[in-house]
Amino acid sequence: MKVADLTSPDVDALRAAAPVLVVPVGATEQHGPHLPLSTDTDLAVALCAGVAARCPEVLVAPAIAYGASGEHAGFPGTLSIGLAALELLIVELCRSATATFERIVLVNGHGGNIEALRRAVDLLRRESRDIRLFLPRPGGDAHAGRTETSLQLALDPDRVRTDRAEPGDTRPLTEILPQLRAGGVAAVSANGVLGDPTGATAAEGARLLDLLVSQLYDQIRQWWPEPVERIRP
Repeated sequence: MKVADLTSPDVDALRAAAPVLVVPVGATEQHGPHLPLSTDTDLAVALCAGVAARCPEVLVAPAIAYGASGEHAGFPGTLSIGLAALELLIVELCRSATATFERIVLVNGHGGNIEALRRAVDLLRRESRDIRLFLPRPGGDAHAGRTETSLQLALDPDRVRTDRAEPGDTRPLTEILPQLRAGGVAAVSANGVLGDPTGATAAEGARLLDLLVSQLYDQIRQWWPEPVERIRP
C-alpha cells in the first residue's frame, strides 16, 4: 500500500497496524545508451513494493528520485543533488515521518548515496529514532551492465533499448576505482557503462529481484520479528 494513495485519516487508522514505512531512495542519472535515467529509482521502488506485498505492517513512501550522482557528471540527463543535500533531505524527512510511523527503512538503489545515507541514519538513531538502512547487493557488473539491464527488463522491458545495448568498461571495479574517484565514470567509459549488458534477460532479472526482495523481507523480520495484522481503511 502506498502512502501517497491514502488520505490523512486513512494513515491515522492504519498506523497502529502498519508502523513500518519503507522509503525508496534512488537517483536520476545516466545508465548508458539503453537504460532509462530512473533505473536506480525503479529498483528501489520495486523492492519496497515487493516487501510490502509480503509484510502486512509495511507502507511505501513516495520515492526520492534524486541522489548523489556526481560521478556521472558530464552525461546528459544526470540530475544530482550531492551528498550534503541528500543527507539533509533524509534527516528532515525521517524526523517528520517518525511523528506518524514508529519505524522507517530506507531502501537504497544507488551506490553513490551510501555515504550520505549512513551519516543520516547515524544521526537519526542518536536521536532515538528507529531508522534502518537496507543496501541491496545484487552483485554482477557495476553500472548499466548485465545485472541492471536484467533487472530493468524484468521491471519494464518496454523501457529498455536493447538495440542500443553495448559493452562499456568491463574491467573489475577494484582496477578502475582510482580513475573513477579522480574523474568519474566518463574517465573510464565513454558510453557510461561499467560492464556488459549484452545477454541480459528478464528471467535473470526476475530471479534477482525475488532474491533481493527476500533479503529485504528477512532484514525486516530480523529487525522487528513480530508481524502485525493490517487493518485496511
